[in-house]
Amino acid sequence: MAGAVAFSGKAIIVKLAYRHGVDAVTLIMYRMLFALPLFLAMAWWASRGQAALTRRDRLGVLGLGFCGYYLASFLDFAGLAYITASLERLILYLTPTLVLLIGWMLYRRRVGRTQALGMVVSYAGVLLVFGHEVGLEGHDVAWGSLLVFLSAISYAVYLSYSGELVQRLGSLRLVGLATSVACVLCIGQFLLLRPLAAAQVAPEVIWLSLLNATACTAVPVLLVMMAIERVGAGATAQAGMVGPMSTILMGVWLLGEPFTAWVVAGTVLVLLGIFVFSRAR
Repeated sequence: MAGAVAFSGKAIIVKLAYRHGVDAVTLIMYRMLFALPLFLAMAWWASRGQAALTRRDRLGVLGLGFCGYYLASFLDFAGLAYITASLERLILYLTPTLVLLIGWMLYRRRVGRTQALGMVVSYAGVLLVFGHEVGLEGHDVAWGSLLVFLSAISYAVYLSYSGELVQRLGSLRLVGLATSVACVLCIGQFLLLRPLAAAQVAPEVIWLSLLNATACTAVPVLLVMMAIERVGAGATAQAGMVGPMSTILMGVWLLGEPFTAWVVAGTVLVLLGIFVFSRAR
């Protein structure tokens, strides 16, 4: 639960940083710059006494790092410039359903009736909140929602293709290596797209990025890994359902985002749908 709440805080920190005039490219560069030493240490720790990576392993780590952490993170940061943290978290919470749809499209894996019902309910909840925000904020919400949804798809692709590498390398080693690749890509993206003068940002952005890199990135990764080892992936996923609720509460408290009946109803539908979806065999 602590890991889920910490993960959810990322959107709040990003929204706070945007208030200081920073853009997505610069903001994600600072987050990954501060996180890189932590993930390199994680990769080194998990690699002790393990066999060296094969050429196939290295290519797999590069591909998963690009798709699962670089692209997914950048699209998420970009989308948060246009939508509330609450809607962002609800969209990202659809990731398990996207993994199932990818499996159905690529491998013709069967989708059960209960899973389909859970998907319908959860997507209805997101559309409810989305429609309400479009009515208030206009077409920018549609663009931001699309970016975040593409982020969820990118991470779902990572989850779909990471199974073989996880078995060979272990989850902690793979996460450490793949996120290190993503950190380098985000820093390189900044150097290619922005002048060095763009790195001069408000001190608040630096401190928020440091908090994002530690408390909302590296620490929750370790917490979730430790939870999976102790209670299993299923129970960890169920405990993670506190994530959307914590994002909404922090958004209301720290960002002044509206707490309306539409948001409550949409969140209840999403959580109910994902609960039904995850309980299906």
